[in-house]
Amino acid sequence: MHDRVIRGGILIDGTGAPARAGDVAVGDGCIREVGRVAGRGREEIDARGLHVLPGFVDVHTHYDGQVTWDPYLSPSSWHGVTTVVMGNCGVGFAPADPDRRDYLIALMEGVEDIPGAALHEGIQWSWESFPEYLDALERAPHAIDVGAQLPHAALRFYVMGERGADHAEKPTQGEIERMARLAREAVEAGAFGFSTSRTRNHRARDGRPTPSLTASAEELIGIGRGLRDAGRGVFQLVADFDDLEAEFALLRRLAAENRRPLSFTLNQKDGHPAAWRRLLELVEEAVRDGVDLKAQVAARPVGLLLGLEASVHPFAGCPSYADLAGLPLALRVARLREPERRQRLLAEKAQQGPGFPVWERTFSLGDPPDYEPAPEQSLAAVARRRGLEPAALALDLLLEGDGRALLYCPVMNYAGLDLEASREMLLHPHTVPGLGDAGAHCGLICDASFATSLLTHWGRDRTRGERLPLEWLVRRQTRDTARLVGLLDRGVIAPGAKADLNLVELEDLRLRPPEVVYDLPAGGRRLVQRARGYRMTLVAGEVVLRDGEPTGALPGRLLRGARPGPAADA
Repeated sequence: MHDRVIRGGILIDGTGAPARAGDVAVGDGCIREVGRVAGRGREEIDARGLHVLPGFVDVHTHYDGQVTWDPYLSPSSWHGVTTVVMGNCGVGFAPADPDRRDYLIALMEGVEDIPGAALHEGIQWSWESFPEYLDALERAPHAIDVGAQLPHAALRFYVMGERGADHAEKPTQGEIERMARLAREAVEAGAFGFSTSRTRNHRARDGRPTPSLTASAEELIGIGRGLRDAGRGVFQLVADFDDLEAEFALLRRLAAENRRPLSFTLNQKDGHPAAWRRLLELVEEAVRDGVDLKAQVAARPVGLLLGLEASVHPFAGCPSYADLAGLPLALRVARLREPERRQRLLAEKAQQGPGFPVWERTFSLGDPPDYEPAPEQSLAAVARRRGLEPAALALDLLLEGDGRALLYCPVMNYAGLDLEASREMLLHPHTVPGLGDAGAHCGLICDASFATSLLTHWGRDRTRGERLPLEWLVRRQTRDTARLVGLLDRGVIAPGAKADLNLVELEDLRLRPPEVVYDLPAGGRRLVQRARGYRMTLVAGEVVLRDGEPTGALPGRLLRGARPGPAADA
């Protein structure tokens, strides 16, 4: 007898094959049979009218702190994600000298906008080395599976001390060799790989750039030898690519000399709207030469959420708002509705002149949220039609919903005011979906819902361009993302695969608007986003969520070790 049999669902199996009707039997955490299952299950699940999909694999998250206190890793688990990989962008909490933990928290707070008070209260430090960090994660309960990468900033600061955060300082040859030994120790203990950041956007709370920003080729390739010598692990990298050819040459050299797979962040920037095409051309050349490279791309614009409870809104820098900033939301809303204060606030905003936000690039997000808004939906266009100033319209919109409304300002992947560039990136054979940054940017961005956007926007709802085949979209977020980090046991519905599954009512699948909640330790604030339409999510054959609510089952585990030996086929 099987543990469970899911009966009569429409199977989208993660391989890209056409959807088909069938049953799925699971037992001992794995898929046992697919098709017409004759044997019974201890539990029979009626999936008629539902689509059955593999669990989603999110390879770009920042749950490094949250994983120690939240077994459900929300909001990812609310969106059908059953495996997450964290430790991206070179930031994390291991290795950690017990006397220097505060810096790692300040760095995470600055780079990833995670409240420092929540991290101070929530993290129960019981480790120093990276292997000890993995041991601590293994002891913690989880509803979904978790993998971790070794972050460059933490490694550098651990080996070099305060010098590691000073860009005038360079590591000695002995320090590079020690970092390489620790990198090998980490991947041999189960780290998925090594991550680093080379973007000026990443700064600690005190404004200092992230320690890895100016790391030399000698340092990066030296650390990479730890992965090469271990024969396992992946590289993950984010960079500005201001000097595109030189920066790409460095990451190509890092992957080639150490013979390990590397993925990097790829976005379209307004200032250089075609640079992403050149980067993909360079990836194609490298792959033809046998270098294992992939670009991680986003499912929608990288967009800031602006609101009275968010980290930023259009009036935050106005003097007439300054004395309100610390008041409870309800009182702030009441004050902002006062005619005299409203008039002063709008006058101050007008005096500031053009700046952030750009009204032609700012939109009301709506319900359901629209992540491909047309130019005529911008605040500038709507204000013209209504005979208003855009700032006046923005203030009216921010006060809706008792001050909980959010405006949307796409900052990357929207140079053409549509998602055609994102569509081309998603379709490229050397890219994978990523960059949702789940667990991070708590007051500015809420992109943990990228997996749901793939299904709803690209597979069903898009009106401003071509859609993409649903079966292909599922494969991209399941098999393809799993293969990127060497997970060959999941991402498909096939006998022997891990029984991570989603039962989805696709016709009813909807993103809800993002909202601000205060559920982090110490009452910390974060943006979250729910969805409707996920009827069940199973991990290792156990139902962990029903209709988006946890069941109490905690079958998730720490994943140790991936990408051994040569790169796996993606």
